[in-house]
Amino acid sequence: MKLFLKGDRCHTDKCAVERRNYAPGQHGQGRVKVSDYGTQLREKQRVKRTYGLLEAQFRAYFVKADRMKGVTGENLLVLLERRLDSMVYRMGFATSRNEARLLVRQGHFLVNGIKVNIPSYQVRVGDVVELREKSRQVTRMNEALDGVMRRGLPSWVELDRAAFKGTVKTLPIREEMTTPVFQEQLIVELYSK
Repeated sequence: MKLFLKGDRCHTDKCAVERRNYAPGQHGQGRVKVSDYGTQLREKQRVKRTYGLLEAQFRAYFVKADRMKGVTGENLLVLLERRLDSMVYRMGFATSRNEARLLVRQGHFLVNGIKVNIPSYQVRVGDVVELREKSRQVTRMNEALDGVMRRGLPSWVELDRAAFKGTVKTLPIREEMTTPVFQEQLIVELYSK
């Protein structure tokens, strides 16, 4: 399944999933019957790898989402989208979540004028995420900002391209989290056992 982990490469014909849509090896094209547990585990692993989290981090996000009011699965995805590295990716400063995580760790971003180098920092409504003055000449980020229009900008984010800053307008909405489409109910069922 296409997880868009390789940045722009996943939007072209060079994507490995487009070229060969089966597992590697001699028996890769064999038919495999997957159990309910296997389906739930695969969905959890898919979400975990998409956001680049370890098992303990993901479990902590699930516990936090379970304690919140509302639907647990949607709360989980909203918490994951509110991470600073995810917001940097959504605003278009990076072409992949891994690159966004690296840029945040290197201290290229300010949140409300304060340098933040923690990728798991939870961004709130009204927060302004901007690129530091010294980092604005980095060609990789400028190329990524040019490519954000191909990928699309979610409605909960407002981007000021000229000032290298983005504002979080609202909390992420489940209906607009399109790439890739997750079945968060399977994750809730897996952890509820």
